[in-house]
Amino acid sequence: MNIVLLIFQLGGSLGFLLFGMKMMSEGIQKSAGNSLKKALNLMTSNRFLALITGMLITMIIQSSGATTVMVVTFVNAGLLTLEQSVGVIFGANIGTTITAWIVSLFGFSFKISSFAIPIFGIGFLLTTLKKLRQENLGQALMGFAMLFIGLEMLSGAIAPDSGNLNFFSALDDWGFISEIIGVVIGLLITALLHSSSAATAIVITLAYNRLISWEFSASLVIGSEIGSTIDAVLAAWGSRESAKRAAFIHVTFNVVMAFFAIIFFSPLLRFVDFLVPGTVHDGISFHIAALHTLLKTIMALISLPFTKQYAALAKKLIKSKEEDGESVYTLEFSETGGRENVVAYIVQAEKEIFKMADNVAQMFRCVQVGFSGNFDTFIRDYFDMLTKKEDYVDQMEEALTKYLVSCSKLPLTESQSADVARMLQIVEDIESMSDECYSIGVMLKKSSDKDMKFSKEDLEKLQPYLSLAGKAFDIVHENLDSSWTAEELANAEEIEKQIDAQHKALKKIARKRLEGGAEVKTELMYIDLVRQIEKFGDHAYRITSALGQAAGLTA
Repeated sequence: MNIVLLIFQLGGSLGFLLFGMKMMSEGIQKSAGNSLKKALNLMTSNRFLALITGMLITMIIQSSGATTVMVVTFVNAGLLTLEQSVGVIFGANIGTTITAWIVSLFGFSFKISSFAIPIFGIGFLLTTLKKLRQENLGQALMGFAMLFIGLEMLSGAIAPDSGNLNFFSALDDWGFISEIIGVVIGLLITALLHSSSAATAIVITLAYNRLISWEFSASLVIGSEIGSTIDAVLAAWGSRESAKRAAFIHVTFNVVMAFFAIIFFSPLLRFVDFLVPGTVHDGISFHIAALHTLLKTIMALISLPFTKQYAALAKKLIKSKEEDGESVYTLEFSETGGRENVVAYIVQAEKEIFKMADNVAQMFRCVQVGFSGNFDTFIRDYFDMLTKKEDYVDQMEEALTKYLVSCSKLPLTESQSADVARMLQIVEDIESMSDECYSIGVMLKKSSDKDMKFSKEDLEKLQPYLSLAGKAFDIVHENLDSSWTAEELANAEEIEKQIDAQHKALKKIARKRLEGGAEVKTELMYIDLVRQIEKFGDHAYRITSALGQAAGLTA
């Protein structure tokens, strides 16, 4: 019965601890909003700046897993080069040690509940009082309080006088074997919890309660460094080679760090003893926090000059798959055990939507060749490409819609929810534009197959009309990932008016020819072409309106 009670106590304590960390991280990420995305501007080829950026972001959002997932996603989306990501990954490893210092400084100095419960109450009020617009800060405060409540519960469950976990002391007497056992246990605990910060907090609590020695604590911390790579591996699973390479660098960095920490185990511990004031017995929590920080900082500083070599090794070992053109589109929504980074997912979706628009741009160029009057060239050299692109864009719509629906289930801010809903509409409109291009291509092919010839004059009249539709799409294509201005929106509105005016004029001309006894099938085909081009322009303007509204403009 005591064992069952202990299991529930430990499970409940860990639940509070992990949920508190998750809640705090999500609240901070929501508060930061697009600031995390803007931080990409700092992630340049300057390796030292990249290191600092990764460290600061992780310290702010309290999750190296979330930072690493963000980096892997950005590399996968092509927003970061592999070389740029290396320094950020190194910095994230250092930034995650802040939690250990928070636990050491505040976790055992006084009764935690004396300040954790009031902080939780303040956070709850902030989330309830909507007029203050501080719900995200309130969530972060509630998470912060729950973290320490969980820590106090955990400390009580494993108190030395309870005798519950005294078996840990038996693992200290086997020398080097004890170190290896500690590394393996630390690895497994961190992989299961998906948080090296939580694992380190548990180690500090065990050590503070005199259930494990300084040496065994250190081996658990070393093992947690390897286990913390699970998030990067999950984020890269099913992704492109670039993302797998970024994950490989993260795993390699941590495994090499753990390897050398084991090799130089005793000198490393003596160095920490030298740096931290007081005896190990009196300041075990500070010794563990210092070890956590020192280990990652030393490894990062040693590795930083070799970022290019890390990237080159990753590229050599994980080679790009040579594919015979694009045929199957895949976009996986990789869940990473609670370390989801909303900004990273949204940026990934934005990048994929831009690629979708690229494919429609290629389809539109194929259609323009058809309107040049050389139908034989269009059918021979471009129609198959148009067909394949249309199928590929259909695949992109299906995958992106599924991806964005998964994004909508993440803890989003009001602004992010609006972004996801807008992207769903844009994906639908871009796919419809690909349908219009394909339909136009089919009609051109059909007119050639059935010998329904358009006059040179008719095709010349369609050229400026088609060019207007192309301009409407170009405005969208060029500004999908940038802020809109009032001038750009006004330009798009003017083009839309011109398209509508020409649509009416061209339909009127065709109807007059019908009344004059022209070939019915040819004229109806001509009217259908005019209508499809107008619909292409309409979808472009719908996207323009959505993006304009997002920028605070009216359309």
